[in-house]
Amino acid sequence: MSVKLAVPSKGRLMDKTFDWFGARGVALRLSGSDREYAATVEGVDGVELVLMAAGEIPKELAAGRIHLGVTGADVVQDRIAVWDQQVEPMAELGFGRADLVLAVPAAWVDVDTLEDLDAVAAQFRARHGFRLRIATKYHRLVRDFLRENGVADYQLVDSQGATEGTVKNEAAEAIADITSTGETLRANHLKLLADGLILKSQAVLYRSRKADWSDADRATCQALRKKLKLV
Repeated sequence: MSVKLAVPSKGRLMDKTFDWFGARGVALRLSGSDREYAATVEGVDGVELVLMAAGEIPKELAAGRIHLGVTGADVVQDRIAVWDQQVEPMAELGFGRADLVLAVPAAWVDVDTLEDLDAVAAQFRARHGFRLRIATKYHRLVRDFLRENGVADYQLVDSQGATEGTVKNEAAEAIADITSTGETLRANHLKLLADGLILKSQAVLYRSRKADWSDADRATCQALRKKLKLV
């Protein structure tokens, strides 16, 4: 048996993850073709490297099919119910930073706060006969945030594409999405609510609480923690 470590399978997140581990003496390596490759871990024994889409890693951690995984805090907290009972954050990695925020049309000059949004939502429903639509990929996080802040009379619209464009395309009246600079929001004539920060996210190394941890696996994980200077 070995400890399964899942990391993003492509793009900047994969590259940054490889760099982060490598800088701490644990080399993650790929070999073979782009279509079919082998992945290895050097620097600590008993760890098997698994490559998968960052969005799939939370599900695999919660199911206990992998022991460790690197992915964004936003997808973990949105896709795993009672996430802190399913996984344990081991280390924030300092890259993949982005904010999950609530944004409305810049033309809504009288809407700057969640309280304003709640008032507009009530007016919108009375006027149009249906709830104000908020487009997002992050249903759990957004729903919990709005409930905690007393916003009602809205409906979430699923968006798996360019969420910022849904308002312009009249598919939604507001959005909740990840942003790092806010430039895309501004380009789509959207503005952040003053109190609309839902979550500050970054890449995190997580440990599954649901995986089958043998004594050997626990020893391997502890050795990895020491190598990464997490203890």
